[in-house]
Amino acid sequence: MARDVNPRIMRQVRHRRGRKKLQGTSSRPRLALFRSLSHIYVQVIDDSLGHTLVAASSLDAEIKGNGESKSKGDVSRQVGALVARRSKEKGITQVVFDRGGYKYHGRVKALAEAAREEGLEF
Repeated sequence: MARDVNPRIMRQVRHRRGRKKLQGTSSRPRLALFRSLSHIYVQVIDDSLGHTLVAASSLDAEIKGNGESKSKGDVSRQVGALVARRSKEKGITQVVFDRGGYKYHGRVKALAEAAREEGLEF
C-alpha cells in the first residue's frame, strides 16, 4: 500500500538529516536558510552559543525599499550579497552552508553564489 508523501514533512526530514552533520562554531558559524513561497530568510548562527550573529531577508528595507519589481531569483541574489556584507562587517569570513533541506537549485543556488562572490567562504 502506497503512503501519501507530504513535501513539507519530507523537507523537514532532509533538514534534520543534514543537521546531524552540520554544526556552527564560533570560528565557522552556520549559514541557515529558509525559503518560503514569497520570501527568503538567512541567518548566520553560532550553535555553540545559540546566538544569531547576522540575519538578512527579502523583507529588509535595503532590498524591499526601492520599489522595483524583481524576480525571486534576483531578490535571492541580493539577500545573499547582503548577508555576506553584514558577515564581513562582523569579521565572519567562513561559514558552513545549511540549505535547510532544500535542493541546491534556483533561489538557494542564487543566494549561495552571490554570498560567495561577496567573499564568504563555504
